[in-house]
Formats: sequence, structure tokens, C-alpha cells
Amino acid sequence: MPDHIGFYHADRGYWECNQPPKPALLSSFPSGTVEVPLQPSAGYTYDGSGWVAPSQQWLDDGAAENVRAERDYKLRSHVDEIASNNLRWADLSDVKRQEWTDYRRSLLDLPDQAGFPHSVVWPTKPS
Repeated sequence: MPDHIGFYHADRGYWECNQPPKPALLSSFPSGTVEVPLQPSAGYTYDGSGWVAPSQQWLDDGAAENVRAERDYKLRSHVDEIASNNLRWADLSDVKRQEWTDYRRSLLDLPDQAGFPHSVVWPTKPS
């Protein structure tokens, strides 16, 4: 496994090399570049002296993005195959159409839930 090495420059930010750079490459790095410990995980930022943990806002945004991605998948794979197919939709009873309409609306309204994005209640897919 290669030996990853982290570097930081105040104007250029953080980057990694997947092996120790050869002297010619190292000499091409901007003046003021320093070797730093590897980034602990996504969201951490280097402030010039050490790694700073991701903000709560960054964590919330990532969680919201994940929930929305799962919601969008359910809309595409569950709802669209029924609602966008005129023949399937026409074969449903009024009650079933309403169930699918309510399910779709519940999925779209997930971001409005009080616990979003860390605690959401997923609606039940109609049978």
C-alpha cells in the first residue's frame, strides 16, 4: 500500500500524495508548503496548525443530502413506475390512487419533519 503524505499551503489548501514525492516534484511545490498529518476524515479542515472537526452545519448538510438522495430514489423507483405509467395508474382504484398520492406527498414533505435530517419517519409504501 502506498504511503500517503499530506501537504498544506496557506493559499492552496490541503492535498495528498499517494507516495513520497520525488525531490524534483517536491521542489515544484509552492514556497511555504509543509507536510501535515493526513486528513482524519471528510469535513475536517486544516487551519495552518492542526485539523479542525467539521461543523455541525456541515454534518447536517451531509445528512440532509443523504436523506434527500434516498427519498429521490424512492420517488423514482416506487412512485414514478406507477404514477407515470398511464395504464398502471388507470388500473388503480380511487382509493389506491389516493394512497400513492399521499405516499408521494409524504416523501416530498420529509424535509419539513421536525427531526429532519437526523430523525425522519419514512412513509410506508402502498401495497
